[in-house]
Amino acid sequence: QLQLVESGGGLVQPGGSLRLSCAASGFTLDDYAIGWFRQAPGKEREGVSCISSSGGSTKYTDSVKGRFTISRDNAKNTVYLQMNSLKPEDTAIYYCAVIRFRGCVSLMTSWGQGTQVTVSS
Repeated sequence: QLQLVESGGGLVQPGGSLRLSCAASGFTLDDYAIGWFRQAPGKEREGVSCISSSGGSTKYTDSVKGRFTISRDNAKNTVYLQMNSLKPEDTAIYYCAVIRFRGCVSLMTSWGQGTQVTVSS
């Protein structure tokens, strides 16, 4: 069973940074493209960033370009999302998922618990 566990969220002031981790359990992460998604209260889940299985290609939604960086360490079976210059509008629950890289579409049948990111002064 494919299982991904998100961690690293927290409360941070505007302009601050967080690094999220997405750890795989039960399978080898380097076979798959991975995406980060987020859902803010009252809003639909949206794609934030995606990375190919090799790590050679990445994508970002416009609102996070230049502030967020996705990366992967296949030796640690983990994908990261470095978030800098955080804004209150980045507040959301963040999820990771196995994706189809083209279109950054989740292939998971269910979502994990996610990790809460709150940006507030």
